[in-house]
Amino acid sequence: MNAPPRQTPRPVTPVGLIAQALDRVADGLDGVAGVPDGVRDELRRARELAGGLDPYLEDVTTPESAALAALAADTRAHDWSARDPDAVFLEQEMLSGHVEGQALKMLVGATGARRVLEIGLFTGYSALAMAEALPADGRLVACELDREVAERALRSFAASPAGGRITVEVGPAQRSLAALAAAGETFDLVFVDADKAGYAGYVATLLEDGLLAPGGLICVDNTLMQGEPWRTDEPGANGRAIADFNATVAADPRVEQVVVPLRDGLTLIRRAA
Repeated sequence: MNAPPRQTPRPVTPVGLIAQALDRVADGLDGVAGVPDGVRDELRRARELAGGLDPYLEDVTTPESAALAALAADTRAHDWSARDPDAVFLEQEMLSGHVEGQALKMLVGATGARRVLEIGLFTGYSALAMAEALPADGRLVACELDREVAERALRSFAASPAGGRITVEVGPAQRSLAALAAAGETFDLVFVDADKAGYAGYVATLLEDGLLAPGGLICVDNTLMQGEPWRTDEPGANGRAIADFNATVAADPRVEQVVVPLRDGLTLIRRAA
């Protein structure tokens, strides 16, 4: 049986969507008479700025490990459309990828984290990237709802020396968090990349149930959500959830935060001094 054709990832970040829109504008103007040369030059510059940013970041960021590259290739080659339609929706665009993976790895190393929690595993790219920065006795606990994708991640972890530092808890994230809290677990760094409607509840649990160690850092993915929180057109369900989450965090006096425009937005949160 032939393998399914590899699909090119669709743009899912504000910069990627801007680049796509500029390409469409350029195509629409192709052959149109009377467009001033200055306008065409500005459009060309805008296309270069938007379309070249992500490839440039890839080029100048520390290369990913062989294990991460293999995991990413496996994720992109898989036919996600063949999943049971009643199962949790998954797609290759959910992969954190090289630049964000290296950013998370850098944060683990810079903070000296020894215990990391991930809420939302997918195929395990971000978990493995962070585990690579942990000391030999460090530990990463990943919570994943979907058993099938968790098993795929575990197969990739088995091929990496850092994979043995990762434990996967399968099931609803709040149930896993409750069990970890009941066991007295605490984490130096937490990465949240799961269902967007659950974000506020996950962060509240981390802050209120003792899961975040003193001085700990929470990293939350997709907090720019393709620009939906600030665009004037009607956002989708995820866009509304992220807009509400961002507003909730901004109004919470217990924390301080910054939104970094990395990929689709990465919010860094810590307890206020």
